Amino acid sequence: MKPGEVWIVDLGTVSKVRPVLVVSREDTDPPRALSVVVPFTRAGRGSRYEIPMPNLRFISGDSVVNVQGIQAVENVHFQRRLGAIGANPLRQVREVIRWMLEL
Repeated sequence: MKPGEVWIVDLGTVSKVRPVLVVSREDTDPPRALSVVVPFTRAGRGSRYEIPMPNLRFISGDSVVNVQGIQAVENVHFQRRLGAIGANPLRQVREVIRWMLEL
């Protein structure tokens, strides 16, 4: 999984199968088969934790990514690659993650 890619991922019974944005760095030799992701949602609340996404041909309607939902997911749960976002939206998401974690 590469940074900026959007995948359909099984996040478990509570969170369901949904699109996520990969935010972890690309590592060709990771110690574990995990990727850090943030989920997409259409139910944005206008908070500082949400980043509106540009119109993406592979996601219907307006959407945001919510960095409060950040999590590490085993790569075996990634079901299908939908596409990728551009460098600028990914940079915005990472800036909000840094703000959220006070890094």
